[in-house]
Amino acid sequence: MRGTTVRKVATVFGGTGFIGRYVVQRLANMDYVVRIATSHPNAGHFLQTQGRVGQIVPLAASVTDPGAVARAVAGADLVVNLVGILHERKPGDFQRLQAEGADTVARLSAEAGVERLVQVSAIGADPASPSQYGKTKAAGEAAVRAAFPGAVILRPSIVFGPEDQFFNRFAGMARLLPFMPVVAGAARFQPVYVGDVADAVAAAATRDDAVGQTYELGGPRAISFRDLLRFILDVTGHRRPMVDMPDGLVRLQARLSEFLPNPPLTRDQLVMLQRDNVVAPGTKGLAELGIAAKSVEAVVPGYLSRFRPGGGRRPAVAN
Repeated sequence: MRGTTVRKVATVFGGTGFIGRYVVQRLANMDYVVRIATSHPNAGHFLQTQGRVGQIVPLAASVTDPGAVARAVAGADLVVNLVGILHERKPGDFQRLQAEGADTVARLSAEAGVERLVQVSAIGADPASPSQYGKTKAAGEAAVRAAFPGAVILRPSIVFGPEDQFFNRFAGMARLLPFMPVVAGAARFQPVYVGDVADAVAAAATRDDAVGQTYELGGPRAISFRDLLRFILDVTGHRRPMVDMPDGLVRLQARLSEFLPNPPLTRDQLVMLQRDNVVAPGTKGLAELGIAAKSVEAVVPGYLSRFRPGGGRRPAVAN
């Protein structure tokens, strides 16, 4: 029909997660029709308010189901794969979701003629990693590169924002415990704001110079785990001694916590903590994507205010 505008279609795997909700918002603002491919499509209904009627469509599509993936990417211009887990619910989940799942998405996207694929991996992805998380993230990257050479790979450090499971978790511990337990306090992180990661996905989807590139995403500075915990105590106003936990006790606790539905620490995560999680020198990052990174200090106090004695409020940074 004359005058009809053909709208682009984006399929986002893992769109209902912490990072996903921000990515979906960015893509909707860019006027994509956004398909949220997830194992639990009912969990995606809350995102439909971020677009016009019919613009955001939840789909039942697990990355472990090739037929569902093929249907989800059919006719898409852009595919974003955000699927990742921090711990296994069943043995082999890391391999199935982060390695084989990434391969399935990339291979079927290429076969469907998708123009752009963005694979969100992680700093720490390394085929030689002693961690199954890091090793399978690296396997996923390799599979994506083989099947879809022009894919853009993004590797964030630890991601923070109002819904995160890092600052919120430790702030909750600061409120409840008489001391702050410290594990691998010397490990260094470069926390990156979730809105900046979403902006990086949007840039990777549109910039010609991003094709085939890998970017490591970190905030303005690297911070030790101990200093991050001290920052949380300061922001929440809780005076707690910081206590270094014995290695043997930590390993035992990590092993036992793996029986919980949402373990606070696993043995695999403990292995990851033995390595710094920072942007490697000389690698491309947020600046090359035209993004000025927001700092922990500028954002986190706004959403941790609820953990302060009396629940004092501070303004949060939106988007």
